[in-house]
Amino acid sequence: MEKILEINNLNKSYGNFVAVKNMSFDVEKGKIVGLLGPNGSGKTTMIKTIMGLMSDYTGSVTIAGNPPGSAANKHIAYLPDQPHVPRWLTVNQAINFFADFYEDFDAKRAADMLDKMRIPRDKKLKALSRGMQEKVNLSMVMSRRAKLYILDEPIGAVDPASREFIIDTILKNFNEEGSILISTHIIADIEPVLDRALFIREGELILNDDADKIREEKGQSLDQLFREVFKNVY
Repeated sequence: MEKILEINNLNKSYGNFVAVKNMSFDVEKGKIVGLLGPNGSGKTTMIKTIMGLMSDYTGSVTIAGNPPGSAANKHIAYLPDQPHVPRWLTVNQAINFFADFYEDFDAKRAADMLDKMRIPRDKKLKALSRGMQEKVNLSMVMSRRAKLYILDEPIGAVDPASREFIIDTILKNFNEEGSILISTHIIADIEPVLDRALFIREGELILNDDADKIREEKGQSLDQLFREVFKNVY
């Protein structure tokens, strides 16, 4: 199976604080992988390294055969944990902005997705609710034909009623020739779509296996196991 993302012996520190320690894993084409851990476990540091936002690390990272940087980023559709579409744009202007910026962006797909969500495309993002803004940001990312979709806490800022809809949107709109890496600490809602689960604690990978295999061997859901492993964190 083709590997879209490969990480080998990755280490990243901030002074004396070790944020990521000896991290190794890969993401295969067509798979949805959960990067699961409590806040402060190293998930965002890992993602920023993949995105080329950090250079002072040891080990290796490759995305579609490229090291982090501009060549790799052409293959990545990234949803950060903070809104990234300029809030002074109207929704239609945001669509045009992404169409100009990304060659693989499908403007029609984005417009159709937003219409299904009943997002008013003539309004500025800053005039929309927080939940609507999150849906716009997600729609922009999922309208690209990327090889790797990186979603950092995609359901963390929306109400529980919207989570199922957002997860369904992710599943129906990602490029089947690509892969998804979802970083989250909200496991129950995201668990049903995961092919593989990575548990991260204090910068270390403590579990990396097929989601069904984990459930079978542990006799627990991923959510139950997560709560057990990290019960002293929350």
